Amino acid sequence: MKTIDLRSDTVTRPSPEMRRAMFEAEVGDDVLGDDPTVIRLQERAAELFGKEAGLYMPSGTMTNQAALHAQTTPGDEVFIHAKAHIVENEQGGAAVLSGLQTRTFDSADGTLDIDAMEHYFHVDDDVHHPRTTLVALENTHNYCGGVVYPLAKIREVRAFCDRHGMILHLDGARVCNAAVASGAPAAEIAAPFDSVSVCLSKGLGAPVGSVLLGTRAMIARAQRARKLFGGGMRQAGIIAAAGLYALEHNIARLADDHRRARALGERLAQVPGLAVDAAKLQTNMVFADTHGTGKPAAELVGALAAAGVLCLDEAPWSLRFVTHLDVDDGDTEQAGEIVARVVGELT
Repeated sequence: MKTIDLRSDTVTRPSPEMRRAMFEAEVGDDVLGDDPTVIRLQERAAELFGKEAGLYMPSGTMTNQAALHAQTTPGDEVFIHAKAHIVENEQGGAAVLSGLQTRTFDSADGTLDIDAMEHYFHVDDDVHHPRTTLVALENTHNYCGGVVYPLAKIREVRAFCDRHGMILHLDGARVCNAAVASGAPAAEIAAPFDSVSVCLSKGLGAPVGSVLLGTRAMIARAQRARKLFGGGMRQAGIIAAAGLYALEHNIARLADDHRRARALGERLAQVPGLAVDAAKLQTNMVFADTHGTGKPAAELVGALAAAGVLCLDEAPWSLRFVTHLDVDDGDTEQAGEIVARVVGELT
């Protein structure tokens, strides 16, 4: 029985062409700054997103945390969404690594409310309060359904930051998905941000790595943070070559993942007991609420795995399916039928 793995777009394997690029990569010592393939990756990413410079790191968690560390001081406050990856999945790194306090704001679509931020903004004129110095956005927003953060709303947050002299960071783990889904160039989406984290190992299909982008001065500070966090790598060109290949070949094809996710979501919406918000079928993620089945998500995850479909229980009553370059139209269609059969048998 073939297993269809829809747990995440991080499960992809390098294609033969990507492996060849890795095998043939010219390398140096990236800690010493002379790995030519890493340099090309950083320059290409900066060019693509319209920033001055880039810095290659092992993970998106590290690029996010390095960006926070490089642009704040201990005791500062960060405004961020309550379900952001930085809050939910980075083990309190903002506090542990940089001494930061996060003030979270919730919403169904992952956006931040300007009025609410105005209410809680603090300068350093009152010793009781932390200084609010940075806003972090996520695009696409994972836990809100893989939705795109509207460019107009990003610009509103930029204007808020400008009014208060604040830094704006983007956790762009899947920002290329946002660009493809919205039709806006990557550089246009990145333009309002002082720093941008771009993950290469999700929809783009590289086996490892993320790039932090921003001004040369910020990147120099982030390089110190990378070293502090243990992220210095030596002959990193071997893996950077995969990221470079991903940027050159795997962005436009994200549209196929989005199309397949929508088809899967529409099929799951027809399954009695499952509920899918069609408005959130924007990129490569499908979330299905399981309350109507009477079965918690974890129980369904186990049953689906036994039937050949892997997914995640992102909440007690919510299943997450993610399409990617290692699943095709047939896989997606088959997965939908298996889910329908399994849910029907259990309920």
